[in-house]
Amino acid sequence: MANEIRLLMLAGDYVEDYEIMVPFQALQMVGYSVDVVSPGKKRGETVITAIHDFEGAQTYSEKPGHNFALTADFDAINTDDYIGLIVPGGRMPEYLRLDAKVISMVKAFSDRPIACICHGIQILTVAGLVKGRRVSAYPACRPEVEIAGGVYADIPVTEAITDDQLVTAPAWPAHPAWLAQFLKVLGANVSI
Repeated sequence: MANEIRLLMLAGDYVEDYEIMVPFQALQMVGYSVDVVSPGKKRGETVITAIHDFEGAQTYSEKPGHNFALTADFDAINTDDYIGLIVPGGRMPEYLRLDAKVISMVKAFSDRPIACICHGIQILTVAGLVKGRRVSAYPACRPEVEIAGGVYADIPVTEAITDDQLVTAPAWPAHPAWLAQFLKVLGANVSI
């Protein structure tokens, strides 16, 4: 469709299940077209998700998730076609941040809306997009945020924070706040 408003979402094996599924579906529900890509993979191929939960241990637990079908070819993406970027968490960011093409792609969104949650901040730190910004992430990522020159916002797991066009949150329990703030940054007019 020529009038589509398009968003790009990064994916990779062991992306957090809720952090890819919920924004993917919710943003489509309000009218955005969301292309989900993963390095080295094409449209229709899948990534494996992981479900992270908070069950009283010192850190989150991990359970098998789903196979998520990608909606576009990574190598065919032109970042100029997108108004914003979504970076979910899970274990995916720890290895995607090592991919120069991913980092280049993310840097292209430095002046556009970005929604980043949980460990997704690991990609933004490598891309140089947190320096001088107040951001949140999974608490274990605090040292990386601070080393990258960002100010870590220690907020409740159900909250999100916006710094200019960058919307961040600690983990999936923040989806209502995180997605609402991202929609506001996108300029969406959503009312019930």
